[in-house]
Amino acid sequence: MKKVVALLLLLAVASATRAQIAGMSTLAILDMPASTRSAGLGFDFLSVYGNDITLAFNNPSLITPALNNQLALGYVNVFSGANFGSVIYGHNFKHLGAFTFGLQFGSYGRFDGYDQYDQPTGKFSAADYVMVIGWGHAVDDNVSIGANFKPVISHYEAYTAVALGFDLAATWMSDNKAFAATLMGRNIGAQLLTFNGSTESLPFELSVAGSYKLQDAPFRLFFAVNDIQKWNLAYDDPLNPTSTTDPFTGVVSKPSDFARTLDNIGRHLAVGVELTIRNSIFLRMGYSYRQMVEMKAADRFNTSGFSFGLGITVKGFELCYSRNNYHLSQAPNYISVSTSLDRFFH
Repeated sequence: MKKVVALLLLLAVASATRAQIAGMSTLAILDMPASTRSAGLGFDFLSVYGNDITLAFNNPSLITPALNNQLALGYVNVFSGANFGSVIYGHNFKHLGAFTFGLQFGSYGRFDGYDQYDQPTGKFSAADYVMVIGWGHAVDDNVSIGANFKPVISHYEAYTAVALGFDLAATWMSDNKAFAATLMGRNIGAQLLTFNGSTESLPFELSVAGSYKLQDAPFRLFFAVNDIQKWNLAYDDPLNPTSTTDPFTGVVSKPSDFARTLDNIGRHLAVGVELTIRNSIFLRMGYSYRQMVEMKAADRFNTSGFSFGLGITVKGFELCYSRNNYHLSQAPNYISVSTSLDRFFH
């Protein structure tokens, strides 16, 4: 466990010099959670005990032999003309261990092309594809490790980019499985083929996620500390600046150092709660301060940063729905279904 933690911290130091603000790196599809459950809580990945193959897509240290022959399909309606989807399957090999195989795609629709003389050149499409091969291993009753191998292909009109990414994760669980915490380095890697010869960074992230269930309580609490490889996650939006200038005196007013420190701490944190009803109905809600401040609309109230979800287990199928309020005008809807294929062959 100590060796895994040391490796992840080393990768954080190596990547800190090129870490970027969200949305400022290439292949942003790598930042989108494939799990509807994760999206409902507003997290990139979750750390929780249970045989949920959708969580293993983003957290390979949760891959176990119990996921053998489990299948999950997911769909996300993002914005007008854009659609995302995912499929993941688990298989346990006798000598190699527990693996998952998945595909995540983003299709951005078809567009009208024009040349520099404003002459039509026909229709073109744009899409991203992420293939995922995951492996997980239980070191002992409390510690598990895992890794994802992620080839990525982006094709926009006549331009193509290819990258190789990795996720490395280590999870610790308490003896009673009430508490779990994961340290993960996500999107470690680089581009192999660029759009125009200019190499861009993958959205590397070193984060911690955890969960805790109070004894006999019907709910589980979730928390995350994101992007710990980079302290300052704030930036000044020119359309919504944090500082103001008095038009008569020219004096610039800006938040105090203490307020800016609190703001930065908040940008690293995310919280969520999952309520269980009769072990078959799950209600989820999450909050991300960073998402709220980055996507808020000036002088207008909105629910940016809040996410909601619902899960239902019926006759061996788990159906999930989530809605993540990214912005006042857009809130992607996540839908997924998962089951064990063993029920069809036995």
